Amino acid sequence: MKKVEEVYGQSYETRQEAKSCIFKYIEVFYNHKRRHSYLGLESPQVFENRCMVKSYENAT
Repeated sequence: MKKVEEVYGQSYETRQEAKSCIFKYIEVFYNHKRRHSYLGLESPQVFENRCMVKSYENAT
């Protein structure tokens, strides 16, 4: 799903409903699953998991 598909073609009864749906899309899908070149083409979720494992390994 693209960002455009989340907004266009949707009917929202209120501005708050639109903001809520868009926020959920960005926070649940876009930011966690989209690959970022800054993170070595990993999704933020994969990057964070890898960092947490590395941090845990360094702590033990």
